[in-house]
Amino acid sequence: MTKTEQPQGPQNDDAELAEFGYRPELKRTLGNFHTFAAGISYISILTGTFQLFYFGYGSGGPAYWWSWPMVFVGQFTVALCFAELAARYPVAGSVYNWSKKIGNPHLGWLAGWMMLIASVVSISAVSLAYQLTLPQISSVFQFVGDGTGKYDVATNAVVLAAVLILFTTVVNAFGVKLMATINTAGVFIELIATVVLIILFAVHITRGPQVVLETNGTGAGHSTGYLGAFLVASLASAYVMYGFDTAASLGEESLDPTRNAPRAIIRAIVASFVLGGLILLLALMSVSSLKGDKLSTDGLQYVVLDVLGPTAGKAMLWCVLIAVTVCALAVHTAAIRLAFAMARDNNLPASSRLAKCHPRFQTPILPTVIIGILALSILLVNIRQPQIFTVVTSIGIIMIYLAYLGVTVPMLVARVRGRWQPAGDGRFSLGRWGLPVNVVAVLWGAAMTTNLIWPRAAVYNAAAPFHWYLRWGAVLFVGIIAGGGFAYYWFVQRHRTGVLAEHQSEGAVPPAAPFTTPASD
Repeated sequence: MTKTEQPQGPQNDDAELAEFGYRPELKRTLGNFHTFAAGISYISILTGTFQLFYFGYGSGGPAYWWSWPMVFVGQFTVALCFAELAARYPVAGSVYNWSKKIGNPHLGWLAGWMMLIASVVSISAVSLAYQLTLPQISSVFQFVGDGTGKYDVATNAVVLAAVLILFTTVVNAFGVKLMATINTAGVFIELIATVVLIILFAVHITRGPQVVLETNGTGAGHSTGYLGAFLVASLASAYVMYGFDTAASLGEESLDPTRNAPRAIIRAIVASFVLGGLILLLALMSVSSLKGDKLSTDGLQYVVLDVLGPTAGKAMLWCVLIAVTVCALAVHTAAIRLAFAMARDNNLPASSRLAKCHPRFQTPILPTVIIGILALSILLVNIRQPQIFTVVTSIGIIMIYLAYLGVTVPMLVARVRGRWQPAGDGRFSLGRWGLPVNVVAVLWGAAMTTNLIWPRAAVYNAAAPFHWYLRWGAVLFVGIIAGGGFAYYWFVQRHRTGVLAEHQSEGAVPPAAPFTTPASD
C-alpha cells in the first residue's frame, strides 16, 4: 500500500471530470473535514448502534458483539478499493460512475439503479429512528395515541420521520454549503457525545469483557446452533457499516478531492469501527442487568437511561437525535448526487430536468424534491404494516451490498487482466496489495449479500401474521427491482444514453477507458 503526499493545486480539481466528458457545474466548497463528515455521518455511529442494538442482542445475545469486528474487516477491504477509485475518479454518483468506468455502461446503470432505490429506502428507514428516541425523551413526542394502541407506535413513527425528511429536503435544496455546515456541526457534536458516552459507560462498569462470550441460549432454535443465531445477529452490524463512499460522491464539490476523498473514506470507517465497537462493548459491561427483555426491545436507549439516569441519559439521547438527523441528511445528499450523475448521462426519465442545477444554489433541486417525496411515500407502508417495512428496509441494504459488488467485481476483473491503472502522482494506491484486498472484498460482499437475503423467518417474518411472501420478500423484491429496472434500461433507456449536451466538457467527446466494454445494441 502506498500513499505519498505531494502538492496539488485547486486548478487540477476538475481534471478527472474531462475523462468522463463532463464539464464542472457543482460548486467546490468542501474541505477535508467536510468530506470526512459526509462519510461518517452516513455510517453514523450513534444512529446505527442505537437503532439496531436490540435486534443484534435479541438474536445473538452479548456474543453478537463479535459481528462488529467481523463486518468491519470485510467492509474495510471494500473501503480500501473505493479509496483507490476515489483517488482516480472523484466524481458525483461514485458507485454508478465507477461501475460504468471499470465495467461497462450496462453494469454501471444497474449498480446506479440499485444504489438509488436503496438510498431512497434508507432515508425512510433512518428517519424512523426518531421514534426509537424521541418518545423515550418525553411522552410529548408520542403524538398518535398513548403508544399502547395497535398502530400507535408505527403511525407516530411515520409522523416524526416525515418531519425529518421535510427538513433534509429543504436543507439540500438550499445548496451544499448549508448542508455541509449543518452536517459538520452535527458530526462534531456526535463525535464529542460518542467519546463522552464511552467514558461514562467505562466509569459505570459492573462486569468484565468476558460478557461478549455469553450467548443467552440464542442458538437453541437454530439447526446449526449458535452459528445460525450469530449470522442473524450479524445483520445488526451489516446494516450499519456502509455509506463510506459518500465522501467520494461529493468529489465534484470538494477541494483537492483525489487526496481528500480517499482519506475521508478510510478515516470514516475506521473511526466508526473503533467508537462504535467501544460503545457496544461498554454498554454490555455497564448495564445493571443482562436479564429481562428490555435490552432486546428498547436497546441502547434503555442502557443509556439505566446507566446514566434520567437527566444525563436524556441529554445523551438528544445527541443521538442529532446523529439521526445528520445521518438522514447525508443519505439524502448522496441520493441526490447519484440521481444527478445518472441524469447527466441521460440515464433516467426526464434527465435534462433532473440534471439541471439551480443557478443560485448550484445544486439539483428537482432530484432533491422527488427523492424526498418518494421517501415520504415509502413511509406510508409502515403505518399498518411495520413487518412489510422491515422487509423493504432489508431489501434496501441488500441492494447497497449488490451495488458495491457492481464495483468490486469489475475492478477485480480489471486487475486480473492487467487493465487497472491506479492514480499516479503520489495519490492513494493499494500497490501490490490491490489484488488480495480486492479478492477478499468480492468474497465478503458475496457472502454477506447471501446472509442478508436468506429467507429466514427470524429476519423477515418474526411475528404473526406469518406469510410466505414476507419470508421470501427480499428474494422476490430484489429480483423484481433488479430485473424490472434492467429490463427498462435495456429496452428503453440504453438507446438514449450519452452525456447530455449541456453537461459535456467543451469541444470534446469523452474518450472510452481502456478497460471499458463498449455498449452494443
